[in-house]
Amino acid sequence: MKRLLIRVLPCLLPLMLLMLSLPALAGEITISAAASLKDAVNEIADKFVQTRPGTKITRNYAASGTLAKQIESGAPADIFISANEEWMSRLKERKLVAADSIETFTRNTLVFAGATTRKISGMHDLPSLGSIAIGSPKSVPAGEYAEEAMRKAGVEKELKGKLILAKDVRESMMYAERGEVDGAFVYRTDALLGKHARILFTVPQQLYPHIAYPMALTTYGTTNREAADFLHYLKGREAKSILSRYGFAVY
Repeated sequence: MKRLLIRVLPCLLPLMLLMLSLPALAGEITISAAASLKDAVNEIADKFVQTRPGTKITRNYAASGTLAKQIESGAPADIFISANEEWMSRLKERKLVAADSIETFTRNTLVFAGATTRKISGMHDLPSLGSIAIGSPKSVPAGEYAEEAMRKAGVEKELKGKLILAKDVRESMMYAERGEVDGAFVYRTDALLGKHARILFTVPQQLYPHIAYPMALTTYGTTNREAADFLHYLKGREAKSILSRYGFAVY
């Protein structure tokens, strides 16, 4: 046996050295992103994969609060993109994201969309409607923004009993598209994808905070080189071009 190893080892050594010199095989990336980003991030991810043959990007889209709670519960995620600062801050406090990797990915605007033929031009017209969809404010940032806008506009009490809570902003838009509600508070980017529902008015900015989407590596993802590369790609020119095409604000 020893003689066999002595004879074989010289042949194996060059192969072992060659294997050590080869780049690591493309890996897997898991991204958890706000539901409103689905179309844009899917396209960005597909573009990235084209430059990294063999790389697999698993995408998980839901309400920001739902995603944050999944990460808190130990769900695997390399990158987290929230639709507001609150949920990112929550994970930062719990040391579940790398604080030095947090950056603003993009921005958005809150609008009211619907397929109704009624003349709706502003917040003051909403009490005349029968039903309005919003994302559940407890987990959906768009719903939280809408709730604050209604309160500041002074129509919150008049709309009590008319609100239909959705699991995320995409579901709110779906209700408006199907005509199941008279209108819905959604992001401008979601409304632009509508085929039946249209933007009825843009919610005045003074009624709610600026909508920013922070992104970061999770502590789980800090050891994933591919995830770090993808995060860097998300900041690049091609990603910004795609975001702009979907109606997101870039800078």
